Formats: sequence, structure tokens, C-alpha cells
Amino acid sequence: MQIEKNRVVSLHYKLQKADAEGDLIEESYGGNPLTFLFGVGQMLPAFEENLQGKEAGEKFAFGLKSEDAYGDYNEQAVVPVDKQSFVIDGKLAEDMLKIGNSIPMRDQEGNQLIGRVAEVQDQVVIMDFNHPMAGVDLYFTGNVEQVREATDSELEHGHVHGKGGVEH
Repeated sequence: MQIEKNRVVSLHYKLQKADAEGDLIEESYGGNPLTFLFGVGQMLPAFEENLQGKEAGEKFAFGLKSEDAYGDYNEQAVVPVDKQSFVIDGKLAEDMLKIGNSIPMRDQEGNQLIGRVAEVQDQVVIMDFNHPMAGVDLYFTGNVEQVREATDSELEHGHVHGKGGVEH
């Protein structure tokens, strides 16, 4: 069975920076495979384009330029935020303000954002709202473990149920 929209795909992968010799970012080997509902927006579109039509047992290897992955790094997404924004119950939440910590926040329109603490200054905290892999070219290798039809319930809910998916 081929990978196509509304099928459940399970695969093992290795993700590296730039190319096959790049630094290892993550891998699923030695653990559970990545299992997802294909074609419903859960994965990067360019990632899915490279998997379309493959079958269980097939290997894959492909690169994605940063603009086709998590976007280019945007210097304008690194902004100072007044330290008062980190006051909880009248006290500065200093334990939260460690370099590299990811903090859920909201913009002026109420949209949720995840920012990483880049620097802590006297009056402001420099927050980086870029995706952690923005500006990084990605290289995937792996093999397709299983392809199956999604159940009606999975299609209705928009995600995989059971092993490798959501239990409810």
C-alpha cells in the first residue's frame, strides 16, 4: 500500500543538519517509529512530498532547505520583553529566565507563541520567537515501516489512534 492522503504512516528516521554528514538532530531508531496521519497538516509539507507514493519496506533519503522546513532565521523575531511580563503573583519568576528555556507567551492579539530566553538584562529579557530549527537545512534518512488505511474515527479526529497515536 502506497503512502497517500488519509493513510497512517509509521517510519523510522534519522534527522541531520544539512546533509548525510551533518550533526545528528534526532532519530527514532531504538525507540518507537514516528506514526502520523499523512496529508492532514501534521508534518512539514515538503517532508510529506518526499514520502508520497512510498510503500512499507522502502528506504528514503532527502534534504529540505530551511525555507521548505521551518523557515529562514528572522532577526526581527528576536525581541526585548519587559521583565515585568515575567512577574507572577508579584514576584519575578527568575527560575523561568534561564538561557535556552522555552516559555509559552501571547502576543498583543492574543496568539500563543513559544519564545526561547536568549539573554537576560537588567530591565528586559531578550526572547527569540524563531522556531529552534529556523535557518537550518535538514536531511532525513530512514525506512517506511507500515502504511495502512486510517479508520473513520482517525479521519474524524485528524490524528492516529492506538499504538504510536493518541489514546482516548
